[in-house]
Amino acid sequence: MTQTEAQDIRVNGVAVTDEGMANAESAAVYELLRQQVLNQQLLEDGADDDAMAAAIEQLLLRDVAVPQADDAACRRYFNAHAADYVLGERVGVRHILFGVTPGVPVAALLEQAQRVLQAVLAAPERIGELARQYSNCPSGAEGGHLGLLSRGDTVPEFEQSLFGGQTIGVLPQLVRTRYGFHVVVIEAREAGQALSYAQVQRQVAQQLQAAALKRALSQYVQVLAGQAELAGVALEQADSPLLR
Repeated sequence: MTQTEAQDIRVNGVAVTDEGMANAESAAVYELLRQQVLNQQLLEDGADDDAMAAAIEQLLLRDVAVPQADDAACRRYFNAHAADYVLGERVGVRHILFGVTPGVPVAALLEQAQRVLQAVLAAPERIGELARQYSNCPSGAEGGHLGLLSRGDTVPEFEQSLFGGQTIGVLPQLVRTRYGFHVVVIEAREAGQALSYAQVQRQVAQQLQAAALKRALSQYVQVLAGQAELAGVALEQADSPLLR
């Protein structure tokens, strides 16, 4: 395993390191956890990647305490986010992707994406022309058309910008995903059926539990990062946001 590679580490399905993180950040988190496994003598140095990943998961299950979400907390969350629990909602979308890939100067790419966003805001009818010119997505050849999307059709950070609102037209801000920066135009919305709390109670509880686990994992890794720095171990980006 190299300095810029790391196993995908998950605890109860929640990612500690994943493809949404920068390579260096993911590798730094993995190294912190690997060192803790060795310090706790849960595994000997030199173990293979699969054994280390399993040992890290056991370490986190043992050391990271996660409070349980009760029914009152679940109901409060549902009442505040009822628009997220709709069955059959679909959104017609076009986009222009400015892909972030190794070696790409991100600052310059972001500046270009902002310029194109302003052009589309000023003249939305140009979305097709500009998608064909700039988009790094195969949909660029089709003028940026992604068709009608349902929940689950795309990555969560992109989906979050599409559903649960009423906006039609150009989104005023770029959408950032693991793939890069997106200029997004919502062309149509098909309303779905609102679900009751009883229908989604288990889903809400699982979401709150996953969110609590993410916070607890993040805090745990940040504590390890502080201890590593005190011991003279410099792990770049170890205190960056850890979980997406």
